[in-house]
Amino acid sequence: MTPIQDMEIFARIVTAGTMTAASQELGVSPAVVSKRIRRLEEQLSTRLFQRTTRQITLTESGQEYYRRVVAILASISDAENAMSTGLDTPQGVLKVSAPTSFGRLHIAPHLGPFLEKYPDLKINLVLADSFVDLVADGIDIAIRIAELEDSSLVARRLAPNHRVICASPSYIKNHNMPETLDDLAKHNCLAANAQDVWRLEGPDGPVDIRVEGQLMTNSSEVVREAVLAGMGIALRSTWDVGPELKKGMLKIILPEYRVVARVGIYAVFPSREFLPIKVRLFIDYLAGIYGQNPYWEDGLDLSRLGQ
Repeated sequence: MTPIQDMEIFARIVTAGTMTAASQELGVSPAVVSKRIRRLEEQLSTRLFQRTTRQITLTESGQEYYRRVVAILASISDAENAMSTGLDTPQGVLKVSAPTSFGRLHIAPHLGPFLEKYPDLKINLVLADSFVDLVADGIDIAIRIAELEDSSLVARRLAPNHRVICASPSYIKNHNMPETLDDLAKHNCLAANAQDVWRLEGPDGPVDIRVEGQLMTNSSEVVREAVLAGMGIALRSTWDVGPELKKGMLKIILPEYRVVARVGIYAVFPSREFLPIKVRLFIDYLAGIYGQNPYWEDGLDLSRLGQ
């Protein structure tokens, strides 16, 4: 049987990045760490790391093994904690990844009550607009807003993601209200680099429309500020502009068109098996706050946008 200590050394190398760094954190020599990893690879009959003179990276087998080892070590940790602190008392660090704007608006404001309830827990919230590698980056939970494709990861839907075509009243007054999708070609459409094609569903089914405008940016938050400033038309999520829609600072354009219904807000995690209690509790917490009718859509009439 593989000793738990070897699994811990393997996991520490992954998170530390190098065997030297792992050996320093563990308080042993690099030679001991290297020997234990060689022994582990021999026991498993597979190579876990690709080694070069400058760095080590996980092999495909190593990534799969890491996913399972993390779950095993978390389960052991939870079992040990449960004996002294009870099943509902998570400890340690919970590493959460989320899109920048969503994390700032809809995760950060809710962390206080959760951490107050579980004082022995710490949260490391990492905000990034690109998809992170949960295994390689040691992420416990990733919040993703997407139409998720098949993968080895597990996902739980937390809320729908309704997106609306919108513009400010001042822009509409100066440039008239578009009546059809074809009319958008006559307008200044605002989009970040990765959003230059709007994939929508309308009365006649799915439709892709390529949009163009005067503003070029890689920042979704810049697009948000630009549409509020009356510079043009944008496709925005209700979680992002819900308050502005309620106040009349933005108006919905062409409400019969919506984003593909399968797009949602998900919590993604490496494995359902041996799910650490800190992961389960945090996902349940967010699901309870958001739900099928999230608070950011309170007071909005989205009956024509679908579910």
